[in-house]
Amino acid sequence: MHLANNSLWDSCIALKQQSPDRFNKYRYLIYTAALSRETAMKIALAQIDPIIGDFYYNYALILRAYEEAAAQGAELVITPELSLTGYTPCDILTIPSFRCSCETWTAKLAAQTRRCGLIFGSPRTEPRNSRLYNSAVLAAEGKILFSQAKTLLPFYDIFDETRYFTPGPEPEICNFRGTALGITICEDSWNIPGLLEENLYSTDPASILAHKGAAIIINISASPFQKGKTGMRRKIAAYHSEKHNLPYLLVNTTGANDELIFDGSSFFYSPDGKIQACDSFKEELLIVDTNDIKEKNRTLPDETQLLHDALITGIRGYARKCGFKQAVIGLSGGIDSALSAALACEAMGPETVHGITMPSMYSSRGSVADSQSLADNLGIGIKTIAIKGIYDSFIAGLENSFTGTEPGVAEENLQARIRGSLLMAVSNKFGQLLLTTGNKSEMAMGYCTLYGDMNGGLAVLGDVFKTRVYELSRWINRDREIIPWNTIHKPPSAELRPDQKDQDSLPPYDILDRVLRLYLEEHLSGEEIIQQGFDEETVTRVLRTVRLNEYKRRQAPPVLRVTGKAFGTGRRIPITARF
Repeated sequence: MHLANNSLWDSCIALKQQSPDRFNKYRYLIYTAALSRETAMKIALAQIDPIIGDFYYNYALILRAYEEAAAQGAELVITPELSLTGYTPCDILTIPSFRCSCETWTAKLAAQTRRCGLIFGSPRTEPRNSRLYNSAVLAAEGKILFSQAKTLLPFYDIFDETRYFTPGPEPEICNFRGTALGITICEDSWNIPGLLEENLYSTDPASILAHKGAAIIINISASPFQKGKTGMRRKIAAYHSEKHNLPYLLVNTTGANDELIFDGSSFFYSPDGKIQACDSFKEELLIVDTNDIKEKNRTLPDETQLLHDALITGIRGYARKCGFKQAVIGLSGGIDSALSAALACEAMGPETVHGITMPSMYSSRGSVADSQSLADNLGIGIKTIAIKGIYDSFIAGLENSFTGTEPGVAEENLQARIRGSLLMAVSNKFGQLLLTTGNKSEMAMGYCTLYGDMNGGLAVLGDVFKTRVYELSRWINRDREIIPWNTIHKPPSAELRPDQKDQDSLPPYDILDRVLRLYLEEHLSGEEIIQQGFDEETVTRVLRTVRLNEYKRRQAPPVLRVTGKAFGTGRRIPITARF
């Protein structure tokens, strides 16, 4: 890929000046001929997991990958978007001292690049006007050689980069050791026909760089995981690579920050369709010889496995980066708490997960037994705190206030709030992360209790519909019983009154989840959903219930995001709206 002082390259440049149309027609043949005669470049894809705002940790993380790659003969090491700060610092970016630290650590990291080149992501401030840019920095020989600002700033769903960053000018190619690099940053490569719901941008940075003479398109990303996203990135690579007959390289971050989960899945895509890729959901250093692509990870895991791995990554990342070494979870004998506990054990280790079962006068013997069976299968400790006596004392204390009324939802919710208080007390006493277990279907419909089962620090299944909870539970049991089969097969129930079933209050989950998906994730109106064959009364009821319970979701813990539209920062609905 070393094109400097190459007669074919010189001919290509001359042709571009004399006849741009002929240049665009034949440039790929010239590039291909030039590349085949030159020595390959070894590029290291450093798929890493930074911590937001921890400059020292991220500096050491990047430098460790750099040194390891250099020792393996890499000429260029590439790290993800905002790898020096973590993605995304949000309003920390508005603090002047943080911006100063970005510049200080950027220069400090660049000074360490004595062995080979390094591309890393960092916010950079323009001294003349104090504007902040989301930048890719190329450093080598102990200094900064080039800096490329992100051109396209996403401003939809969870993204709000226009709040913090200024769009960069038209991108320029960078010559590094004779190779013309076209460096893009995440969204810069996403402006391809039919990819997004609408054409959000008027420019295509990747194409601009290709037409300016880039020999390879590099994309540094902090692209969060969601269903179908991993394959979508490969689709983008194929589009740009085939359109311009150029190799395409993407380095994505991995790990989790708050509700965002990053799968990594970094790869090198050659114009002939070969892919050399990192594994998903793990830190990895992959050395790619651009003229000798060894196909790896061409086939992606199925969506259920990706969902499983994403949730584990989300729990592990949240606990580690927030300093939690143990977790506590309420075990009801139901499928949601069972699945949450199983995922927590994989993420943190069974020795760190503590189960608490809190039977009431309405708890079935089977639910208590199922909780114990789950604990035995997982190898976790379990304690029992019976709540009937506590509940009776609450009812006695409320007797005068409730005089003349019939028992109802308030008394049912009181049981959930007692359990929530007990779990919070244990969490507070021992410094354990309390995991909430409600699924997306329940959160959408408000089938959850404020200051009760919504108590906790992280909502594990808050973006997973009930029907997917069953799919994932069966997948976990594919080799042996981990989640008791009785838990999977029995009708779901909150067990807050005699013989209670979820279907007493909710439509069947197979119908409910399809309506919710169309409404929440595909943004269809009630009329459009009804036109797809759903019962009008059911649709009207579901949509009204979703709207009425916005206030509950506003008070929920962070929800691990695994779909294109999760409850949280990516969905901002006013509580008082009547639309």
